[in-house]
Amino acid sequence: MTRRPTLLVVEDDDAMRQFLHDELREAGHDVLSAASGAEALDQLAHGAVDVVVTDLMMPGMRGNELLRQVRAREPGTPVVIITAFGSIDSAVEAMKAGAYHYVAKPFRIEQLLATLENALRERRLRQQIAGLRAALGGRSRIVAESPSMRKVMDLVARAAAATDTPVLLLGESGTGKELLARSLHEESPRRQGPFLAVNCSAIPESLLESLLFGHRRGAFTDAREDRRGLFQEAEGGTLFLDEIGDMPLALQGKLLRVLQDRRVHPLGAPAPVAVDVRAVAATHRDLETLVSEGRFRQDLFYRLNVVSVRIPPLRERPEDLLPLMAHFLEKHGQRLGRTDCSLSPEAIAALQRHAWPGNVRELENAIERALVLGRDDIVWVEDLPEALRDRPTSGPPGAAANPRPLADVEREHILRTLRTLRCNKAAAARVLGL
Repeated sequence: MTRRPTLLVVEDDDAMRQFLHDELREAGHDVLSAASGAEALDQLAHGAVDVVVTDLMMPGMRGNELLRQVRAREPGTPVVIITAFGSIDSAVEAMKAGAYHYVAKPFRIEQLLATLENALRERRLRQQIAGLRAALGGRSRIVAESPSMRKVMDLVARAAAATDTPVLLLGESGTGKELLARSLHEESPRRQGPFLAVNCSAIPESLLESLLFGHRRGAFTDAREDRRGLFQEAEGGTLFLDEIGDMPLALQGKLLRVLQDRRVHPLGAPAPVAVDVRAVAATHRDLETLVSEGRFRQDLFYRLNVVSVRIPPLRERPEDLLPLMAHFLEKHGQRLGRTDCSLSPEAIAALQRHAWPGNVRELENAIERALVLGRDDIVWVEDLPEALRDRPTSGPPGAAANPRPLADVEREHILRTLRTLRCNKAAAARVLGL
């Protein structure tokens, strides 16, 4: 089932807004309407929009300011500017600022439709390219040198083959649960479908229900248009329910019904709608404890826990630490134009001593920070976050009385790094800057 494109029309003139709404809907699009820039941003915050069509000259927030806000919040969403003939210079400036195109009044509706089709086509191509890059990156983006992570990746690969079975990812914050969920999706027969994610702890209950299951126009006070939920948007693909342990009890029953019946009932709809979606849930909480405390439904726990994967914290897989350092040095070095950077032995030692309560996310942030703030081609201890700079206690008295040749110290450091990286010379060279 192909999703109809959703367009957002922003126009302060009531008659013009209604005209565009009717014509674009007649052309086969789902259309949302807003009378101001502020209302448009509210619409964007509550649902996916494929193209924004906005008037340039509006009271309050003008079209060029709305363009700036859309570019900041949804950089992949094209913005088409509608302008009066005398404002074409402003429209050209808007295109320089990132607008997809402009249409000058008066215009024929066919002209606008052609522009919108081109914008939609370009958006689809960009999404396909991003999907191909993600698919090609797939497993390679997950560092799994340690035995525990290799077991995790083996289990994920086997779970990917069972296309309809729910999967529950368990692990502390920052261990990479969403990355694993995406890897599972990319290795499954559903890889051609969408991968959508929602954080159940970050959205109020009233909005989360509408976001997941959708609603019909008039279902509640602000329901001005029909809205498809994420279960419908993820048709044929995977829906990642992050922090499922924080989902309100009232919604847990409705989620259970969707997982069991494979049908979703949008708010205000007369009948449920069939959906073909795989659910992957994740949490850092102990769901069994939440069940015993009455804060999580036991039947939902059993439904989600068909295949469960525990992701070990970084402190339990030290074998992955150096490979992760190499990975993040390369990833952020390319982005920041600092591909020649390496870690000093003292920085490596400091990173290895740290307990990493924030897990892989904390390590990545530390490497990125060091690359942003560091001035040399070598990352020093001083470039790391303050919590990582604690130096080890000094050795026994007299330890420094027998200095060793620098070449011996360097050789030992290189050999130790190679052993840790299982003789992966490329990764060792990245860490050591050789």
